[in-house]
Amino acid sequence: MPTDELPETFHVTTDEQLRAVSNLTRHRIMAVLRFEPATITQIAERMGLAKGSSSYHVRLLERAGLVQVVRTRKVRGVTERYYAMAARAIVLPDPGEGGPDVLMRHAVADLEASPVDGERHVRMAHLRLTEDQFAELGARLQALADEYRELSDPSLPDTSLVFALFHPSPREQAEGDAK
Repeated sequence: MPTDELPETFHVTTDEQLRAVSNLTRHRIMAVLRFEPATITQIAERMGLAKGSSSYHVRLLERAGLVQVVRTRKVRGVTERYYAMAARAIVLPDPGEGGPDVLMRHAVADLEASPVDGERHVRMAHLRLTEDQFAELGARLQALADEYRELSDPSLPDTSLVFALFHPSPREQAEGDAK
């Protein structure tokens, strides 16, 4: 299946899927597969991993349904498998109160690993919004992310966009108001 025929979203629903996507190495493998299929060898080379390590992580992702074989070819009697994401976007469950937010942890790790001298746009803003404004802003951010994802060109370097729009816990609001 060509990557442009992939389903729009894959919802992580099982513990196995959550464990698979929670690992930073597997998260980065999925980033390699985001725009084009790759073999175990290609993934290992792009990530600087041993081929065996790459194979192990891809097998776990495949077993969890997060990546899939999209084509094969014979090379000197060996079948090469090309893996791709199972969908264009992976949707994680809400971590629940006090639970770790896997997506945000990975985003911070990716940001910390990005070149220090590269251009970055990082901002945090504290807002006071009505519920309607909150919903509208969330919809606008999602639409903007979708618009630019459609413009993505696989031949260009990766760019990551992460946003989180949420109501902080009442305790965090009270601490912020006291400052």
